[in-house]
Amino acid sequence: MRPEDLVFWLRAAPFVPFRIVMNSGTTFEVRHPEMLVIMRTSFVYFVPTDEPLVYDRGHMFGLVLIERIDPVAAPPAAGSNGAARA
Repeated sequence: MRPEDLVFWLRAAPFVPFRIVMNSGTTFEVRHPEMLVIMRTSFVYFVPTDEPLVYDRGHMFGLVLIERIDPVAAPPAAGSNGAARA
């Protein structure tokens, strides 16, 4: 996936929460634009806490590992419980 593909979702007005589905089946729900930092060939996903805009840790992944992006309103893929897995 290209960086521009993720930027499209992050800059949507109004922002629409979305789910990143990796080739491995791992999913990450992005419920706020600040949960994700996009670089040229990778992205960093920040794991949220119960406190708004406070994050527990970050995980870096290659953009080539993204299978697809779905709006969060879409049902999770078969075999997924809808929660972010890392």
